[in-house]
Amino acid sequence: MEAKKKSTFSSSIGFVLSAAGSAVGVGNIWRFPYLAAKDGGGLFLLIYIVLVATFGFTLLATDVALGRRTRQNALKAFGTISKKWKFLGYLTFLVPALIMTYYTVIGGWVTKYIVTYLTAQGGAAAEDGYFTSFITAPVSPIVFMLLFLALTAFIVYRGVENGIEKFSSIIMPGLLILIVGIALFSLTLSHTDADGVTRTGLQGLLVYITPNFKGITAERFLGILLDAMSQLFFSLSVSMGIMITYGSYVKKDVNLSRSLSQIEIFDTGVAFLAGLMIIPAVFVFSGTEGMASGPSLMFVSLPKVFQAMGGVGTIIGLIFFIMVAFAALTSCISILETLVANCMEIFHTTRKKTCLVIGLLSAGAAAVICMGYNLFYFELPLPNGQTAQLLDVMDYISNSFLMPFISLLTCILVGWVIKPKWIIEEMEASGHRFSRKKMYSFMIKYVTPVMMAILFLQSTGVFHMIAGLFK
Repeated sequence: MEAKKKSTFSSSIGFVLSAAGSAVGVGNIWRFPYLAAKDGGGLFLLIYIVLVATFGFTLLATDVALGRRTRQNALKAFGTISKKWKFLGYLTFLVPALIMTYYTVIGGWVTKYIVTYLTAQGGAAAEDGYFTSFITAPVSPIVFMLLFLALTAFIVYRGVENGIEKFSSIIMPGLLILIVGIALFSLTLSHTDADGVTRTGLQGLLVYITPNFKGITAERFLGILLDAMSQLFFSLSVSMGIMITYGSYVKKDVNLSRSLSQIEIFDTGVAFLAGLMIIPAVFVFSGTEGMASGPSLMFVSLPKVFQAMGGVGTIIGLIFFIMVAFAALTSCISILETLVANCMEIFHTTRKKTCLVIGLLSAGAAAVICMGYNLFYFELPLPNGQTAQLLDVMDYISNSFLMPFISLLTCILVGWVIKPKWIIEEMEASGHRFSRKKMYSFMIKYVTPVMMAILFLQSTGVFHMIAGLFK
């Protein structure tokens, strides 16, 4: 009876678009281009593509196959396999719960910029201090956060097939068209600065795709490797219960191997196009220095780029932030869906009631995060050497601490307790061949757990402490 009641995606393409929608988020739009610019352009791209095809596929296949075989969401899936590993489900549940507290806040920021460009105030957005004055305001960030959260909750409220799948099937192709359009436009740009130096979009393209080995050392290479690995978590939505939950909605006749390859290609393609869209444009108007602005790239540097474009910049800015809002929305939907699906199982409540309660709790938590830039402002040094406010602390705990730790434990469970054959059988359950099963077995048992352990130790500052002892 449970299988009949279980929500499902109506088709393979519905699953692929929904899962890709979860994977394609704000991290792809600003974090990937920033890391590519910081970590040697083409060198980072090459390393990232190799990691997606190996580590990324291993983690993604594990999550989705685990969900489909158990027909359970993340909270119960691990306990279904082994009662001793039930705790891993609770750890996994913590990740989307923490991410939901701040993802809607970022979605609210994007919504604010849409309104700014819609009302032709792009010039104001390009001014120094505009972004800071907005996020430190007492009311405005909360209002825009609530608008973004309300739309997210409405889509999840409608369910899997009529809500998430239908929305993703419309938005994802539209998102792809917008990204390709802006990327092509970026390549046509040209600007001569006050010193008479002319920079073009095509030159920016070369900066982006050409591997830069200048000053490369073993330590620097490890840093790039870890950056690319951490981006995988942002990008593929692994180790946070989302893909386990989505996997439980996939029908048994779907070719998982092919679907996962499509998700990989879609997600990596969007990340690459995001870099193609942003890096050449920033290079044209700000040179290589403008690409070093890190997380502030999207809200501080890009509005200056749009302003420098003249009249067309307002239109491009509006289109850009609408596109980012689409990406943020598809990811936020998957996070909320995971929380709703888990809580429906725990409390045996209806989707609509659960969605309403989780939505209200999320609104309260996100409001507190908004106040982290005014009423609850503080600066806390993190183990990885960064200084954090409230939003950064939530991000650090979920993405830098819990996700590599969960991945490490999942690799131990699958690789050494239940054995890779358990996942491989599910990958081939539809009668389709799992062509990468030998690579999968080797990766899940040996390579991935070692990499996860290194990433976890690096994120928790252990390497930094050891290096300090030898100074």
